[in-house]
Amino acid sequence: MEIIKKLSDLTKKYLRPVVALGMFDGVHLGHASVINRALEIAKKIDGVGMVFTFSNHPLTILDPKSAPLAIGSRSLRREIFESLGVEILIEIPFTKDLSKKSPEEFLKLLQEKISPTYVVTGPNYTFGRFGKGNGRMLLREGENFGFKTEICPAVTFDKKTVSSTRIRNLIAEGNLQAANNLLGRNFTYVSKVVHGDQRGRKLGFPTANLEIEDSRAMLPNGVYIVEVKVAGKIFSGIANVGDNPTFKVAKRRLEVFIDNFNSNIYGEEISVSFLEKIREEKIFSSVEELKNQLREDLDALRKKFF
Repeated sequence: MEIIKKLSDLTKKYLRPVVALGMFDGVHLGHASVINRALEIAKKIDGVGMVFTFSNHPLTILDPKSAPLAIGSRSLRREIFESLGVEILIEIPFTKDLSKKSPEEFLKLLQEKISPTYVVTGPNYTFGRFGKGNGRMLLREGENFGFKTEICPAVTFDKKTVSSTRIRNLIAEGNLQAANNLLGRNFTYVSKVVHGDQRGRKLGFPTANLEIEDSRAMLPNGVYIVEVKVAGKIFSGIANVGDNPTFKVAKRRLEVFIDNFNSNIYGEEISVSFLEKIREEKIFSSVEELKNQLREDLDALRKKFF
């Protein structure tokens, strides 16, 4: 997958582009349906399947205090796009200058820089200054800018529309299974491993420590069974989300014990995918009590995978 971070004239480089438009935060089932439809059309007309999105949510510029928590990282989103079969990812920054463009100016930008043959979006897609552009406008005006438009119907689960807002709420509530159902995959947190207090190593359960960014969605505190991707390889593991109350650690973080793993991965980016919660975070009266609980957690993990 080719990633384009700065929009330039692509009209001569790619023939018959079919562009999926959207923010695609989390790339949930609804987003995947839009992207898959764009790729299906591209294959039918011997064109090129593209995604046009932003590297930052528009609200981070328009109203930072209202910007939603990100469901995934940029690298995870790219990975999912590639797994879906996206050939070209146009991922440009959303800027103040871009926010001032009228819907017509945005469509003109698409025409001049990409010249799409088709544009595919979801039912709630908006664009242009104040979000005044919408699907109806694309259907009405698209041909004037050289492209046909297809609006994909909303995807529902349990008779409710799948949306990023709904998934964020489920994650915040700790309804992991429901969130995973709507995502079409396991909720995943991607970040670089940072240095911790090395208490886990002293206890015989070394952990990879990841900071929980304030701008990212995260499950409630507790202990979870997870899958961990390190350098392309998958391992099973146990993750603790919380502030480690036994040792009075103030800052909330993610600590991951990776089973059958003993490599130095400080500074490396890893993916932690959450499968199920096994218990709440606890305060232990002694180190020995904590070690006994960790052994029980490890037994639960191995029963899950073996």
